Amino acid sequence: MKQSIFHVALVVRDYDEAIEFYTKKLHFTLVEDTYQPEQDKRWVVVSPPGSVGTTLLLARASKPEQESFIGNQSGGRVFLFLNTDDFWRDYNAMVAKGITFVREPKQESYGTVAVFEDLYGNLWDLVELGDRVPTKLN
Repeated sequence: MKQSIFHVALVVRDYDEAIEFYTKKLHFTLVEDTYQPEQDKRWVVVSPPGSVGTTLLLARASKPEQESFIGNQSGGRVFLFLNTDDFWRDYNAMVAKGITFVREPKQESYGTVAVFEDLYGNLWDLVELGDRVPTKLN
């Protein structure tokens, strides 16, 4: 058996502001943006540059009970992990674009890591893995 996770849904307030953030500030690629009239929603998929793995499905909150989860999908824990081949290049570019880091860069046994917030406050690890791949992060 072979399986994989290919989309992770991220609840957002607005499609366009989320696309702007992920494509302009994090340099993600807009993979798809298709209107679905029968549900009055859009299928919006973004992906980190050069990625061939899991993508983010930007899912606009469609019910009041979903709105309370915008920016807090994981109860305040780090939610997503952005792996890079050059930590300092990406860290410096992100700082220059106004990304807020809530934990400064730190050298760990598995590599270099820092925690940043997306436009809604979800926490992400920016990590460049070393030779030892971790079994757990934050």
